[in-house]
Amino acid sequence: MVKEMTSRGLVLVLAAAVLLAMAARPGAAADALVGKWKTVDEKTGKVVSEVDVYDQGGKFFGKIVGLTDPNDAQGKPKTCTKCQGPDKGKPIIGLLIIKDLAPAGERYKGGTILDPEDGKVYKAELWSEDGKLKVRGYLGPFYKTQTWIKAN
Repeated sequence: MVKEMTSRGLVLVLAAAVLLAMAARPGAAADALVGKWKTVDEKTGKVVSEVDVYDQGGKFFGKIVGLTDPNDAQGKPKTCTKCQGPDKGKPIIGLLIIKDLAPAGERYKGGTILDPEDGKVYKAELWSEDGKLKVRGYLGPFYKTQTWIKAN
């Protein structure tokens, strides 16, 4: 009888540990997303911008907070000339590019990402992998994934 109660106790402790680990997991993943990230040009390998990813009411957003080359050829701050709607002509620094991403398992989905270079808005998905941020934009069944690195 003592042996049986010990086995039940062990099962209860293991079950509680698994539940706690599962409950803590989304928070840990969210913490991994939050912060400043450097975007990297895939062709040159150079840092292009810095994006601040933050949690607001359980959804994730990202704002460009810095550019490697912040000014255009005339020395004026770069603006989103190809953007549509309210973002058209706005300064790129300060532009909200990631909107409304929500937890979906170990990833964050259901929102959008704006590419200031082409002015298009894509469905988005983010996840943390090996200390880096994977950022995927979808256009129908097609997608492109970038790897962003944590800023200091």
